[in-house]
Amino acid sequence: MRLLYPRERIQEAVERLADEINSDYQARELVVVVVLTGALFFAADLIRRLRIPLEIDTVQLASYQGTRSTGMVSFLKDLSLPVAGRNVLVVEDIVDTGLSLQSLVKFFRTRGVRDLRICSLIDKQEKRQCPITPDYVGLACSSGFLVGYGLDIDGRCRELPDIYEILTETSNGGHDDRPV
Repeated sequence: MRLLYPRERIQEAVERLADEINSDYQARELVVVVVLTGALFFAADLIRRLRIPLEIDTVQLASYQGTRSTGMVSFLKDLSLPVAGRNVLVVEDIVDTGLSLQSLVKFFRTRGVRDLRICSLIDKQEKRQCPITPDYVGLACSSGFLVGYGLDIDGRCRELPDIYEILTETSNGGHDDRPV
């Protein structure tokens, strides 16, 4: 693993994002929807810095197996709160292929939200397959498979306080993308 974003840089990004969201939603109520499980760490830090009236809900999606996107998005947990006519901020750990967020945006559009915005800690466009652009981005990353601060590989490494790139055979001069 190679250190990519130390915890201090992550917290600077979280503070900046909170300031932007506070400014954009002054005195307007917001429903913050956290995408489980990866965004938990980021969402907790972000929400503690918001100074606007809000409610919190969660959804859970699945689209990755190991380091690869399956190309299929499954909803594992639906919303508990009504969102029709409300301002919704989706908090995601990373936007990669965009397939999960594209499905989530369609889901919210059918629910009749007033305003829908996306906040992602990391925007990684290397494998983007659909035209999804987060409204709020903490860090831009060009490539690599990332773990730590909620990001995982098959449920592992979420607890790391910094974000690391998993080095692969390819990144070490090999010919495939198996983690080493």
